[in-house]
This record gives sequence, structure tokens and C-alpha cells, in this order.
Amino acid sequence: MAIKLFAAIDVGSFELELGIYEVSPKYGIRRVDHVRHVIALGKDTYNNGKISYELVEEMCGVLQQFAEIMEAYKISEYRAYATSAMREARNNQIVLDQIRVRTGIEVQIISNSEQRFISYKAIASKDAEFNKTIQKGTAIVDVGFGSMQISLFDKDALISTQNLLLGVLRIREMMSNIQADIRMENTLIEELVDNELVTFKKMYLKDREIKNLIGIGECILYLSRGSGTGKPVDRVTAEDFKAFYEKLVDMPLYQIEERFGVNSEYAALLMPAAIIYWRVLELTGAEMFWIPGIRLCDGIAAEYAEETRAVKFTHDFTEDILAASRNMAKRYKCHASHTADMEKHVLDIFDSMKRYHGMGKRERLLLQISAIIHSCGKFIGMKYTGESGYNIIMSTEIIGLSHMEREIIANVVRYNSIDFDYNEVTFNEDLFRDTKGELTHNDVTILIAKLTAILRLANAMDRSHKQKLHDCRLSVKEGQLLVTTTYGGDITLEAVAFAQKADFFEEIFGIRPVLKQKRRLS
Repeated sequence: MAIKLFAAIDVGSFELELGIYEVSPKYGIRRVDHVRHVIALGKDTYNNGKISYELVEEMCGVLQQFAEIMEAYKISEYRAYATSAMREARNNQIVLDQIRVRTGIEVQIISNSEQRFISYKAIASKDAEFNKTIQKGTAIVDVGFGSMQISLFDKDALISTQNLLLGVLRIREMMSNIQADIRMENTLIEELVDNELVTFKKMYLKDREIKNLIGIGECILYLSRGSGTGKPVDRVTAEDFKAFYEKLVDMPLYQIEERFGVNSEYAALLMPAAIIYWRVLELTGAEMFWIPGIRLCDGIAAEYAEETRAVKFTHDFTEDILAASRNMAKRYKCHASHTADMEKHVLDIFDSMKRYHGMGKRERLLLQISAIIHSCGKFIGMKYTGESGYNIIMSTEIIGLSHMEREIIANVVRYNSIDFDYNEVTFNEDLFRDTKGELTHNDVTILIAKLTAILRLANAMDRSHKQKLHDCRLSVKEGQLLVTTTYGGDITLEAVAFAQKADFFEEIFGIRPVLKQKRRLS
């Protein structure tokens, strides 16, 4: 494959960014141009819930310039993503339509979990350093303008990720109405940050040792220049960062501007960012702070390179999504052996039915996650487990999944235990609107029905929770899905449950599932 030019656009809470990249198997991902424009979309959204007409005008003007730059490079492929400011704005659909009509650029709103996963891919693109760093307890701290994300690794597995509403612009807007000197304001910010972080530590850092911190986010790129050498620093010990932080807290705004080469508006955001990074360092007891120097646009390019197979990553990102899902199942006390058996059965059914269900690799992943967390609702109570499971899933971010995908999984878990009614399947209409028209309401309903039918049948295959059918074989013959087991004991419970779920499965796929028990010859 020849070198391909690709453009990434980040419609962020505080700035618009365009990155032009060369992507090739031989040379990997190389940024060849970068343009940014400061525009505080988040200020409007976080204060008023809407993006003003004046900012829409300014944004369209800048994006039109981006479109002209892309045309000059003769770029045919690009991705433009909008994050929290656009995500939380009540008028976001109108704004996106204005951008499309006036600039020709299609902007897609991505969920917080997708945004953080994309940035994470940019870090992972630095294969050698990343893989070496995460062998010891590691936390990625991604401080944005609207919120921050803390992701925890155990060896090379992503085990947990949590979003906290501690974005630097959001904090700055909260502080804008408080009359206080620099020291008092910094103390208030520290207290605000500590309040969230102490809760996080109690819930997610218990008995967990963190040796390394990976810092990403726009502000850390500027803070890393503050070593006095004028060059960005990529690795800092906790002691060195502490010394740097103690000098920074006493600096007036004009000194921060001079030292970091930013305007007053941006300088006001660096102090909250430094406080967050320092408090996380102190809270975790991490010894080393790695600053890989990546932006969201770098992550968008990495995502494109991975999905088009232009660049091969050694790290398995799908396993990260599954690891986070399994950690969620563990947190909500899901039955481990039953869950593992369910996971195997849903994948076996899915793979056996490829010619009949019309679903792909991504839907297979959604089904697998549904099986892993299908019983999480029992953590709340043994009655109405479907509704409880739905609420837990919709309240829990799963890194790498869009809001729409999470809602699909939540509905599959819900309808695993209650009757399926095509006319009563409900979900947030705005979610599939953000998929650029790729899915209709009917598409989503049918997908939920397909995944539910498979999940129900797999659940029936381990009705006793004793994994009796674990070694069964599946095949489709003459309009039947034959599930054949050589288990020699009693499978009455499984057979009854299987027969109960067979009608719905046949209704969805036109294939009748049949359970057969073959006795072993003695």
C-alpha cells in the first residue's frame, strides 16, 4: 500500500484542530501539518446548554478554511469528531446541520468512551514504549476541557475506566463567580478535585499498586514545556513534577503566559490541569509520569490506520473492551463459570449462523459483551433483573463503545428476561441520529431482536449453571440449528428451557433450534 494522506478534525470544547497525516505500512503514521483555532464552545454549553449563533458563525468559518486546506492536499478521506461541548449542547443537531451545509464537512458526535478510546489508541501506536510501561501498574489520566478520564491497567490488560466531570474549562467556569486570590482559588480547586478522587480511590484503587502515570490532554502538552529548557519533557519523576508544581502554584497569570507561550485565556486553564495531574500522582503514589505528547487528532489517525489495516498494532484493542466488560461483571458479582459458558455458547451460535443472520464482527462483539454482563441486574435484586441490568449498563461507560452500542447491549440484557415486543423497544432517538444515518429505528430494533434471540438460547443451554453442554457441537442442517451433546447425565432443565426459547429464535432467523443428546458408548 502506498502512502495515503488522511485528515483528522477535532471539534473540541476549547479549540478546533486539523491534522494532516501520512499513513503507510512502511512508515506508520506521520503528522505532516497541524492547524488549530481557539474557540470556547464549552463556555457556552456548560453555562447555557447551547452553542450561540456567534460561535456557530466562527466555527463554520474556521471549518471552511480546514476544508480548503484538505482540498489543497487533495485529501479524499477524513474523519471529523465532536466531543463534550457539542455532545452536551441542546442545539447540537442544528449546529451539525449548519456545518454540513456551509462547509461540506460531516461532523460526528462521539461518546466520551469512544473519545478516550481513540486517544488511547494514539498512545498504543507508540508500541514499544506503551507495552513496556503497562507491564507494571499503570493509570492513563486524560484531562480534557469538559471532563477527565482515569483508565487503569493491570499488566497489559485494561481493567477499568472512569469519567469524572473535572474538565479544566468546566472547573474554570465554576471558579469564575468566586472572588479569591490565586492561592485561595488553587486551594478551592484542590478541594474540588480531591472530593472526586478520594471517592475514585475507595472504589477502584483498593489494593492496587500504580507505578506509572500516562498523562494526555491538550494542557499537558503545554505544561511539559515548563522544564526551563524550552523543549517538551516526555518523562518526569514524581519528585520533579512536585517541584515544578510548587513553583507553578505561586505564579501570577502573566508569568504563566510568558513561561508556556500561551494567551491569558489558555493560561487560566493550565493551573487546574496541573492540580489534577499532581493530585492524581499523589493519590496513586506513582513514581514515573510519562507524557507521550499525543492529541485527539493523532488518535483519530491511529483509529483510521487500524481500521483500514494500513498500520498493524501489536496491542489488541478488542481485548481491552472485553477486559473492561469482564471487570464490570466481576464488580456486579456475576456468576463467573456460568458467564464464561454463556460467552462460549453465544459465539458458537453466532458463528454457526453466519449465513443466516447477516451480522458482522462488531455485532459479534456486542453479543459477547451482552453475555458477559447479562446478569448484572441481580446485583440490585432478584426481581426485575432485566430492568435493573438495563439501568446499570446505561449508567456505566464501557470504553470503546458508542452510546448507541451501549444502549443496544442494555436492551438485549433487558429483553433476555422479559417478553420482546417490537413496538415497545425504546431507546434514545438522538443516539442513532449521531451515526450519520447508517442506522434507522427499525434497523436497531431488528438488531436487538437478533442478539436477544441468541442470548436467550445460550442462557437456556446452561439453565442449571452446571455447564452440562459446554462441549456441545453446533451445525445448521435442513432448516434446523442442531445442538448436539454427548453429556451423559440429566439435561431435563436445559431441554425444557431450550424448547421455551426455540420459538422466538425461529421467529427471528427462520431456523429451528433442536437439542440432541447422544449417549456415549460404554
